[in-house]
Amino acid sequence: MLENRPDNQFVRISRSPEETRTLASRLATLLTPGDLLCLYGELGAGKTTFIQGLASGLGVSDPVTSPSFTLIHEHKGDVPLYHLDLYRLEPDDLAEAGIEAALRSDAVVAVEWAERLPRALRSGALGIEIAFADEAVDARLLSFRSSGGRSDTILRGLAEELGAGSRA
Repeated sequence: MLENRPDNQFVRISRSPEETRTLASRLATLLTPGDLLCLYGELGAGKTTFIQGLASGLGVSDPVTSPSFTLIHEHKGDVPLYHLDLYRLEPDDLAEAGIEAALRSDAVVAVEWAERLPRALRSGALGIEIAFADEAVDARLLSFRSSGGRSDTILRGLAEELGAGSRA
């Protein structure tokens, strides 16, 4: 899913949904309109939980839920956020759904199930893979990977903010 280069990855363990939200909120302080976040992970891994924290950090006050059936939720905050969920979308449906317009918007864009997004549209995105770290608890392994350009700057900022000791 995510390109694996040792110099473009930052890994962090979250031990609870609240810790995942806090981590995402801290990431939000590094983002600017036009940044793209591509989220990967199994059902129930915590992608929407992560985006809830991201929204909080961007100053969004309305509730953040998964847009599984509507595909796109727009949230107004200090920095606007488009939250996309491509789980139910086929590649041929992208143009009809208005996803390319959202990707060109003056907002932070977070895409769940980003592997369904054509690779060309993921260019320059910060990839975030969320995996179950321990089935017995709420722990998650969050792997952040840059793909060049702006995502390199965000990843470096995140590593500095949270401590480079977790950098892979």
